[in-house]
Amino acid sequence: MKKHNNIIDGKYSPPHSGEYFPNKNPADLDDTIGFYAKSDRIDVDKAVKAARRAYKKWKLAPASYRGKIILKAYELLIKKKEVLAEVETREMGKIFTETLGDVQEAIDTAFYMAGEGRRLFGITTPSELRNKSAYTVREPVGVAGIITPWNFPAAIPAWKIFPALICGNTVVFKPAPDTPETARLFVELLMEAGIPDGVVNLVYGFGKDAGEAMVNHPDINLISFTGSTATGSHIAEICGKTLKRCSLEMGGKNGQIILEDADLDLAVEGALWGSFATSGQRCTATSRIIIEKSILKDFTKRFLEKTKKLRLGNGMDKKTDVGPIINNSQLEKITHYVEVGIKKDKAKLLCGGKRATGGKLKKGYFFEPTIFANGHKKMTIAQEEIFGPVTLIMPVNNLDEAMDVLNSTSYGLSSSIYTKDINKALKATSYAECGIVYVNGPTIGAECHLPFGGYKNTGNGHRESGNLVLDFFTETKTIYIDYSGRLQKAQIDTN
Repeated sequence: MKKHNNIIDGKYSPPHSGEYFPNKNPADLDDTIGFYAKSDRIDVDKAVKAARRAYKKWKLAPASYRGKIILKAYELLIKKKEVLAEVETREMGKIFTETLGDVQEAIDTAFYMAGEGRRLFGITTPSELRNKSAYTVREPVGVAGIITPWNFPAAIPAWKIFPALICGNTVVFKPAPDTPETARLFVELLMEAGIPDGVVNLVYGFGKDAGEAMVNHPDINLISFTGSTATGSHIAEICGKTLKRCSLEMGGKNGQIILEDADLDLAVEGALWGSFATSGQRCTATSRIIIEKSILKDFTKRFLEKTKKLRLGNGMDKKTDVGPIINNSQLEKITHYVEVGIKKDKAKLLCGGKRATGGKLKKGYFFEPTIFANGHKKMTIAQEEIFGPVTLIMPVNNLDEAMDVLNSTSYGLSSSIYTKDINKALKATSYAECGIVYVNGPTIGAECHLPFGGYKNTGNGHRESGNLVLDFFTETKTIYIDYSGRLQKAQIDTN
């Protein structure tokens, strides 16, 4: 079985420890994809030094030149879309049509960010004084530490790496240990596109070793992290002590509101997709269905019928609707929350609730799509992120109660409302305490040219995607040019 080394300064670099970890297919544990470098602080330091050296030239390269390299990466991503998607499905499990969408998000992001090479707009504004100009420019921050999760192994690295590069930063990239192969192909694609040696460095490994070393390294200027709230809080604490810039994209407990005037068939399809796509392993997954009591019975019947028809299996099988859970630890976490839902919360289990082991499923980490009913906002399973194919139906009397339930968690990432009443829809978009609101659509489905992120414990205020992400990856420099030929004193000379 092939061993894969880190990629540092454009070269394949074996780990300092000499150790490698296996990457297994969560749908079939007999299928080992390869072995990957188990990196430590020595490897991270080597990568940082390479990135620091490369930064001296890369930051001076015209943004349009950087954009051309990203545009070449865009073309290569299109060419290799299916290959990347197949690898994703094999190493993280979600069905092939979904991984194609994941790679398409990376393609779209590359195209969008390549265009920023001709924009990267600053602000030009009148000075308060005569014969004086005032404007701003964007400049890179330095070496960016990129730490990504396993559930979107092409899209999320693209969300972070492409804007970091177009702004002139260099990168040390640590992917999740569950999806190192997609990361390898992604970085090799950038090398093929012409990225200079040392501009993007790939370091495999685990959070306690490579991740900690990155966050603590004094020559990494910023950290962009997507993952759990607990880990994000830990990163923020470390970065806060050294005043290191960090962007945290963390958990969600997203609710789909369904009012009595909704298109019920559409609402059912939205709930099905939002709850069980990627086996519920999305930060934007629909883990709460908040529904008016007058349509509760009808909705529940339709939703339950469709959920029971979902087919579990290998994501490359065209008949599969729902793939595996990523690993045993996550499987145990989901099982724990189902037990809490039954024993502590006293929620009514309508279907699912256990690991699926029949036939070929016994070789992987599969969990049955699970629906709880009779939910209320004080339940543990209504408050804490499960990150699996589990959703809770929560009946309410009206929109005001629905908004109260929606906003009752410590998270604020995504929400949706199904209604034909424009007044109620606009009220929901205004009152929802979250970063993303969908009307007559599920809680999943972000687009790369719009900001992505949330309120409260979902993040620390920054946004990914769109043009707002550029604010994180750049410093703003304000420039004043006085051509009056005399000393002018701002706020004093006013004539």
